[in-house]
Amino acid sequence: MDTTRRNSTPGLSPAALGRAPHRLMFFIGATNLLLAMAWWAAWLASTRWAIFAMPQPTQFAGWLHAFVMQYQMLPSFFFGFLLTTFPKWMGQPEFERWRYVPVGLGLFGGQLATLLGAMGWDAGITVGLLMTIGGWLAGLLTLAPLLWREEGATWHARSCFLALSLGLLGVLAWSAFVLGANPLWAFASIKIGTFGLLLPVYVTVAHRMFPFFASRVVTHYPQWRPLWLLAAFWPLSLAHLVLELFHAYGWLWLVDVPLLALTTLMLWRWWPRGPKPGILAVLFIGMAWLPIALALYVGQSFAYELTGVYWLGRGPAHALFIGFFGSVLVAMVTRVTQGHSGRALVMSPAAWFAFVAIQLVAVTRVAVEIAPDGAAWQAVAAIGWLLAFAPWVARIGRIYLTPRIDGRPG
Repeated sequence: MDTTRRNSTPGLSPAALGRAPHRLMFFIGATNLLLAMAWWAAWLASTRWAIFAMPQPTQFAGWLHAFVMQYQMLPSFFFGFLLTTFPKWMGQPEFERWRYVPVGLGLFGGQLATLLGAMGWDAGITVGLLMTIGGWLAGLLTLAPLLWREEGATWHARSCFLALSLGLLGVLAWSAFVLGANPLWAFASIKIGTFGLLLPVYVTVAHRMFPFFASRVVTHYPQWRPLWLLAAFWPLSLAHLVLELFHAYGWLWLVDVPLLALTTLMLWRWWPRGPKPGILAVLFIGMAWLPIALALYVGQSFAYELTGVYWLGRGPAHALFIGFFGSVLVAMVTRVTQGHSGRALVMSPAAWFAFVAIQLVAVTRVAVEIAPDGAAWQAVAAIGWLLAFAPWVARIGRIYLTPRIDGRPG
């Protein structure tokens, strides 16, 4: 063994980002994560306390925040993962660098321009939209040929591709709003982002990967992942989306109760009994937020139907966004980063800090909806997000800028 290679500290090199799709896209996603929340935390703080002045974007700031997080930040990680795994799932050659670099440039440049637009650059929002659309199209056009060429059908790949296609529809809906269409297009974009893009991708990847991960380290673990779970999930998620688009909040329980039952069944069947490493446990702890969020949606729907009051506001959505999406993001990205850099599959101290802290941030943000001085607590939650993720982003960012420690390519 070459101990000199293993024990030396390699220099940081931006060129390392081009060695694999996940390197580039996860680095961009991590950067986007901090930039997006830095702007949002600053805007919330300036609005509540007026300590400093922040430009007010032409679009409603809360809607812009939702667009950035759903269509620019999280999809950077999605495309990084799927551009790496699609060829593996379907037994086809890995993508060449020129195929995935445009995706990264589009999503990073798109978010950066969007945030500069929110800060006062007049053309920024439009430039950001064009770059984001370009990045999405580059990603879809790169992934689509694999679906056409494969023998048989990899349903997880097709499910993710459908979600990404709906995501592009959501980006176009937001574009219509920015160009002067009715604000309902912005509302539609936000809802499509949640129940047409993010939730389907997360559930599909969990269905494919979580039982597999568990089976690798837990003795006699059954890989229970029947395809009927995805077949049942998709119409329920789309039905929730349609009901939200028509503001039928009092009827959401009709689809959210079955969704709650379905996701609770998944969690119960997938949860590894007995001892398990931390890097596995966090996947299922994070997933536990999904039935919690759906239970909140159900309770809110019942209450709205009975009283006409939207009691929990954005609480259920943030249980989903921060609790489920945020927790599983830390768990999955940490696992992929450790494994694909030649490191042991363990949670680093920075990853543990991010994961534990994001649980507190999620609880805080949900409680904001019924707390006095909600604007102040929203700002606190946003700042908490930054504090939770900063050490983790610094660590994984350094890994992406250095070669694998085992000397292998990738």
